[in-house]
Amino acid sequence: MDTKQKIIIFVLMLGTLMGSLDSTIVILAFPTISDSLHATFIATLWVILIYLLIVAVCTTQLGRIGDIYGRSRMFNAGFGVFTFGSLFCGLSPGIYWLIFSRGIQAVGGALMQANSGAIIADTFPPNVRGTAYGYISLGWSSGAMLGIVLGGIITTYVGWEYIFFINVPIGIAATLLGLRYVTENTRVNARLDTTGMFLMGTALTFISFSGVDFATEGTAPLNIAALGIGAVFILLFVLFELQTERPIIDFSALRNRILRYSMLAAFFLSLGYLSVVFLITMYLQGIRALSPLDAALLLTPGYIVGSLLAPYMGKLSDRYGARMLATSGTLMLILATLIYLTLGVATPLWVVLIASGISGLGTAMFFPSNNSAVMANAPQGSYGGISGILRTLQNIGILGSFVIAITVSAASIPRDVAFEVFIGTTNLVGGVSSAFIRGIDAALWASVAIIGIAGVLSWMRGQETREAAPE
Repeated sequence: MDTKQKIIIFVLMLGTLMGSLDSTIVILAFPTISDSLHATFIATLWVILIYLLIVAVCTTQLGRIGDIYGRSRMFNAGFGVFTFGSLFCGLSPGIYWLIFSRGIQAVGGALMQANSGAIIADTFPPNVRGTAYGYISLGWSSGAMLGIVLGGIITTYVGWEYIFFINVPIGIAATLLGLRYVTENTRVNARLDTTGMFLMGTALTFISFSGVDFATEGTAPLNIAALGIGAVFILLFVLFELQTERPIIDFSALRNRILRYSMLAAFFLSLGYLSVVFLITMYLQGIRALSPLDAALLLTPGYIVGSLLAPYMGKLSDRYGARMLATSGTLMLILATLIYLTLGVATPLWVVLIASGISGLGTAMFFPSNNSAVMANAPQGSYGGISGILRTLQNIGILGSFVIAITVSAASIPRDVAFEVFIGTTNLVGGVSSAFIRGIDAALWASVAIIGIAGVLSWMRGQETREAAPE
């Protein structure tokens, strides 16, 4: 890479790091935010859900806007919006202002997510993109790890507001660097799909509300009706997308076998694996009575392994393609989840360290190689749209995984206790612990099945043909 390419990678890594850091750092600060703003559990939960919803719904369209007006321009704008959103989050006087500010953050995050992959495709030739995506994965893993560590330290010793204020100086510096060096603005003709975005957003909102309401109220006519409405809007969304000329999900682009199976594998892995992280966090806090910081630190080895190995795995995918590497990554994640299934009320905590390290290896093997396969097989001139579709599918999977985690936990123990355990304000004792472990085990087995589907789809993509990567 030349100097300019290295700076571009650095700026893209910063954008990824900020988004990743903010996701983990907010989870750890949940109890403090809830107490400080005198918020209900449901309102506090929407601090996470609003971010996931907006990113999931808007990413593809913002990637298409990048195709129209310039991907680098939209990426740099995303940095600015994310920075302002972070400032407003830190200044929030109440929970609803915080939720609104998180929505602003989400728009900025979606702008960066949707266009970063396309900028790599514009900047780097196909035979070295895996390496570039490896560095982007390094930014994600590093941000998640820093969020875990900084979240506990800042929330405990400084104040929850500063988990958002920390983004402001980083965002200003990164925006200036982006305006100076991330300047390539290739444009193509594209059209927005506002109707499809409305239909998908409505579907995801109703489904998310249904899961949250079930977690707090149990089975009730309201959440059953919300789930039914969400399902109807999903059907309407699919029917509309099949007929419109500029759909959010371009099914014609998915005729490419490698592209199709790579995107589906990314969706199912996101759907299956994120719930594992949440459930193990609940196990460590609720059953083993660890603090949120101590619980998160036990998962840190996975982020360290992922950070160190992601660039190297990206290079391997440049040479050998994504099929074997990404599929092996799903097997590592299944193995880690099976190890988590051995956890009981008195299992040595070093077991969690081993499983975390194996999961880090799995994510390092899967994501750089899979993302590289997607962009290497994207139609020329539609990098922004394809990158947006990939991010949308991953974000829908993340949102679904989150809803699965809270729903299963609420179904296994009393709902008020489950919700308090989830945000780290209490822990379980006695026979309830055994019931909660059974609920966690059921969810982990579901995750094994979902990750297994991702592995099958990853293998079904077939072998790629790429030019040999330079030494």
